[in-house]
Amino acid sequence: MTESLEEAILIETTEGGLFQSRVTTEDTSFIIDEPVEMGGLASGPNPYDLLAAALGGCTAMTMKLYANRKQWPLEHVKVRVLHERDGLNGRDRFTREIELTGQLDDEQKERLLAVSLKCPVHKTISSGADIETLIVPASADREVESHCAHAIDCMEAATATP
Repeated sequence: MTESLEEAILIETTEGGLFQSRVTTEDTSFIIDEPVEMGGLASGPNPYDLLAAALGGCTAMTMKLYANRKQWPLEHVKVRVLHERDGLNGRDRFTREIELTGQLDDEQKERLLAVSLKCPVHKTISSGADIETLIVPASADREVESHCAHAIDCMEAATATP
């Protein structure tokens, strides 16, 4: 069982547009935004794009880790994530369409499908999460900290499945 690790990333408005913000992690930074037709600058993915990307990326990583551990001939994973919203207070629905390339038999494909249900982001979205929100004093330097908890969880999901 993985111990609880706290991770932090920083998101700050850029003042370059109504929605544009810079995301800073321990290793990289990038811009998030909204499309022009919504009043943004279309300079980066929107928050729901990121959520869908997190689900699809985690799915592909976990499946690759599992296949690698089993020494299966999985050459490539492609995940298309569709996101449907039922309004602000409705329930969201994510559909993953997964393409697997390699000489895999039907049993291996079924095992990989089962592993996809154990990817950490899938588990977070499907079970929900507790969110605590605090107003803190202004600070010049807020820490960005990563312990690679996602990678650790992917490895655990890939090794915990027989």
